[in-house]
Amino acid sequence: MYMTIIFLFLSSILISLLLLLRKHLSHFSYPNLPPGKTGFPLIGESLSFLSAGRQGHPEKFITDRVRRFSSSSSSCVFKTHLFGSPTAVVTGASGNKFLFTNENKLVVSWWPDSVNKIFPSSMQTSSKEEAKKLRMLLSQFMKPEALKRYVGVMDEIAQRHFETEWTNQDQLIVFPLTKKFTFSIACRSFLSMDEPGRVRKLEEQFNTVAVGVFSIPIDLPGTRFNRAIKASRLLRKEVSAIVRQRKEELKSGKALEEHDILSHMLMNIGDTKDEDLADKIIGLLIGGHDTASIVCTFVVNYLAEFPHVYQRVLQEQKEILNEKKEKEGLRWEDIEKMRYSWNVACEVMRIVPPLPGTFREAIDHFSFKGFYIPKGWKLYWSATATHMNPEYFPEPARFEPKRFEGSGPKAYTYVPFGGGPRMCPGREYARLEILIFMHNLVQRFKWEKVFPKENKIVVDPLPIPGKGLPIRIFPQS
Repeated sequence: MYMTIIFLFLSSILISLLLLLRKHLSHFSYPNLPPGKTGFPLIGESLSFLSAGRQGHPEKFITDRVRRFSSSSSSCVFKTHLFGSPTAVVTGASGNKFLFTNENKLVVSWWPDSVNKIFPSSMQTSSKEEAKKLRMLLSQFMKPEALKRYVGVMDEIAQRHFETEWTNQDQLIVFPLTKKFTFSIACRSFLSMDEPGRVRKLEEQFNTVAVGVFSIPIDLPGTRFNRAIKASRLLRKEVSAIVRQRKEELKSGKALEEHDILSHMLMNIGDTKDEDLADKIIGLLIGGHDTASIVCTFVVNYLAEFPHVYQRVLQEQKEILNEKKEKEGLRWEDIEKMRYSWNVACEVMRIVPPLPGTFREAIDHFSFKGFYIPKGWKLYWSATATHMNPEYFPEPARFEPKRFEGSGPKAYTYVPFGGGPRMCPGREYARLEILIFMHNLVQRFKWEKVFPKENKIVVDPLPIPGKGLPIRIFPQS
C-alpha cells in the first residue's frame, strides 16, 4: 500500500511537470518567432534578468543576447520567458518607435500579476477608456501652466527639508533623504498633506509597497510580497478616509478643484468607489516620488564625481539668486533659466534611467522586423540598453551633459519618460522638483563621496546606489 501511495504521488508530480513543460513549449511553437532562449519552464530566464540588475548591470541581460542573436545592435528583437510569460525583448530606436506608436493598436501596457494582487481593484478599474481618462486628467493638472502655482510650494518644502535633514550634518546617506524629500512634495501636491508625522507614517507603508510590487508573487509570511499586501491594505484604508473627507469638503465648498490632484480627480473622474480612487492615488504617489528621488540621488553622485560640472551648476544657480531679493523664493521664470542644470539631470537619466524599462502586451498578432509576435505575448523595451548604445551616444559610459545642448539626441534614442500615448504625464512635474532640489542643494553645500570608488548600482526593482550613497557635506562658503 505504501509503495502504491508513493507511486501515485511521484506519478502526479511527473504528470504535472510534463504538463508544465508542454505548456511552456506550446508558447514557442509558432513559426518564425524571434531567435532567443526560453529558459526553464515557469521561471524562464527571470532569475538571470533579475540577477543582472542586482549585480548593477541591468543592460547586460539584453546586450549579451543582442550580440548573440542579432547582427545589428541598433535594432534587435529576441525571445525569452520572463515572469511566467513568453516575451519578445525589443531594443533600439526603431523598436521604441514601433511600440510607442502602436500603443492601444497592437500593444497595451502590462504589469505583472503581483500588481493586481497588491491592488485588487486595479483589475476591475483599468479599462482602456478609464486609463485614457485618468491620463488626460493628469496631463491637464501637470502641464506647465498648471504647475506654475506649485513652484513656491516645492521651493518652501525644499528649504525646510535641507534645513532639517542636511544642515549641521557632517555625514549622511543621500537616498533615504531624497525619498523623504520627493514624498513630502507628492503628499502636498496630490493630497495637500504636509503634517510631518502623518507623512512619515504613510512613507513607511509606501516604501514597503513599492519594493513588493515587482517582487516574486509568493504570499508567505515574511516575504516582500506578503509585506506589500499588508501595507497596501493599511494604505488603502488611510487614503480612502482622505478621499471621503475631501468629498465632503468639496460638497461644502471648503475645497476647490484646483486644490490638488485628488480634488481635481474627484471633480472630473465621475462616480468612483473610494477604494478604487485610493488605489489610483497610491499608484500615482509611488510613481510620483520613487523615480524623482532616484534622479536626485544620482545628481548628487555625479556632481561629486565631476567638480567642473558642479561648478557650472553652482554658477547658473548663483546667477539666478543674484537677480532676486533677499529671501525671495523661486518662480517659474527662474526654473526656465536652469538650462545647464537640466542638461545635467538629463545626462543622469541617460546613464541611470529611473525606470530601466517596462512591459507591453500584444493584443493582436503582428510582425516586427520580419518576426512573428503572437497575440498575448509580452514585449519588453529597455531604456537602459538604448541609452548605453554607442551608435546613439558615443562613449556611452562617459558623463557628458553637452549631449543635450542644441537639438539634443535623435528621436526615440532618449526615452527616460517613455513615449507615445504612454509617455509619463508627470515629466514636467519631475523636472520641476528635480531642479528645485538642485537649486537648494548647491547653494547650501559642497560634498564628497565617503566611498569615491563605489559606483555599484543595484536595480531591485529600480536603480539605487549600492550603499545608498553616503557623503560628507560642507556648508557653502
